[in-house]
Amino acid sequence: MSKSAPVSPVAAEPGAAQEQARTTAGHLEPERWVEEHGDAMFSYAMLHLRDTEVAEELVQDTFVAALANADGYQGRASERSWLISILKHKIIDHIRRVSRRREYWADLEDDAAETSAFRDDGHFSSPVREWIDNPQQALQQKEFYRVFTACLQGLPEKLNTVFTLRELDQLSTEEICKLLDITSTNLWVMLHRARLRLRRCMEARWLDTEPGSGA
Repeated sequence: MSKSAPVSPVAAEPGAAQEQARTTAGHLEPERWVEEHGDAMFSYAMLHLRDTEVAEELVQDTFVAALANADGYQGRASERSWLISILKHKIIDHIRRVSRRREYWADLEDDAAETSAFRDDGHFSSPVREWIDNPQQALQQKEFYRVFTACLQGLPEKLNTVFTLRELDQLSTEEICKLLDITSTNLWVMLHRARLRLRRCMEARWLDTEPGSGA
C-alpha cells in the first residue's frame, strides 16, 4: 500500500469491466485484493484517521474479515465497494473506542456565533458551495481529490471525524451523536467549523487555480 499519492476510493476502479465480469456470480479473487484495492482502501482509511499504522491495521483487518465472510458475498457490488463497506465499519468501531475517552471531547464548547449559522434541522441557514456540500461527487476529480485530501487531513482530528462520518460515510445526525456521545448542537458547530476551514483551504489551494479563475 502506497503512502505517497492518495487514490480516490470512489474513483473508477482499474479494470472495472473485468472485475464486474469476475464478480457478477459472486466470485472473489482475494489474491488480487492488495494489488487492486490496497491503495484505495488505505487512502479511504487515511481520510478518517491520522495514524498510518492504525490505517494499515484496519485495512489488514478488513482483508481478514472479508476472507472470513467470503461466502456471504453475492456479487451485487464490486469487490472494492464490498471491501470499503467492511473497512467503513472497522473505522467506525475504532472511532467509537477512541471517542469513549471522555477527555477526547472535553474541550468542546458551543459557540453562539457559530450555532446561529444553522437552522433547527441542522442545515446551514444560507447555502454553501456545491463542492463542499457534495464531496462524493467532487472526489471523482483526481486533482480535487489530491488537494481535498490534504485539506481534510489538515483539520483538527475532531473536525475531521465528524465531517467524514457525515459527508463521506453519510451517517445521520442521530447516528453520529450516538456514536460520539455528543449533542446535535455540538455536531452542527463542528461541521460548520470543518466546512469553513475546508473552504478556506480549498479556495487557497484549488479553487483559485481552476481554468477561468484568473490565477
